[in-house]
Amino acid sequence: MQILVQEIKRLDLLLSENLNKSRSSVSDLIKKGFVQVDQKTITKPSFKANLNSVIELELPQAKSSQAEDFPINFEVPIIYEDEDILIINKPSGVVTHPAASFTGATLVHWLKANNIKLSSLSGEERMGIVHRLDKGTSGLMVIAKNNEAHYHLSQQLQDRSMGRYYLAFIDRTLRQDLIVDQAIARDPKNRLKMAVVKDGKPAKTAFIQLTHNEEQALIAAKLFSGRTHQIRVHLRHINAYILGDLLYNAKAKNDNILLFAYILYLRHPSSQKMLYFKAAIPERFQLASQHYFNKELNDESYNQDFLESRFNS
Repeated sequence: MQILVQEIKRLDLLLSENLNKSRSSVSDLIKKGFVQVDQKTITKPSFKANLNSVIELELPQAKSSQAEDFPINFEVPIIYEDEDILIINKPSGVVTHPAASFTGATLVHWLKANNIKLSSLSGEERMGIVHRLDKGTSGLMVIAKNNEAHYHLSQQLQDRSMGRYYLAFIDRTLRQDLIVDQAIARDPKNRLKMAVVKDGKPAKTAFIQLTHNEEQALIAAKLFSGRTHQIRVHLRHINAYILGDLLYNAKAKNDNILLFAYILYLRHPSSQKMLYFKAAIPERFQLASQHYFNKELNDESYNQDFLESRFNS
């Protein structure tokens, strides 16, 4: 893949911005010799290229391999698959990729165990992972099967032409549909949490109320940025909490967060055709709707056109 230099910056910063990856991860790629500037291999992350220089990133295609010695006791529904992308419906309770804080099988292990071809742009531990969902959050994710597709999908994350509509049950009603535009960073009082912090990274979320009773509501959320725990943190900022969210909601009675990535939209990295995917509403959401509102959730009531028109208005 090629990137045209339009602003003089450090090489690691340019790649980080264009690939939507951390500077540490792209610095590692540079040091390993995967990056060329004007056909010359550069191994210094601090290198500054000239205007209109061409950055080339060539990575070996990752090979699928069997998962590590962790028992994989879950299945992941596949919604769509072709040579470039895989759309999956991640179950609640499944961790997206290996991390120091978790020991066990992850979505990445499942992908490898099923011999699915994966991009290597994010490194060995995050093969194929373009964006993520928290452990307790279920719903749609796109997996990149090659590096070119991964690059184009990362670009869409930056310009927000790719995104998701989420459904969530919260412990209060909203007086009106609203947008929360507040920066987010690590909570200085609790490193496990994120929080609205003045000098944090810009973050913006839109919320619409779909149905409610006197004390709870079913809402939809749309992200205009991609910060960790963004929906949960912006709800906390307006004194609302997702039911079953033990991390942010002190009144939660069980670890069953009712947050679901319902609809995913993106441009196909090869055809550039706009695609929309919708996952079946999970059973735990149906049970919650029966309990709080005495009715079933109808997939057709909250389709892509309906949600788009509500958010646009």
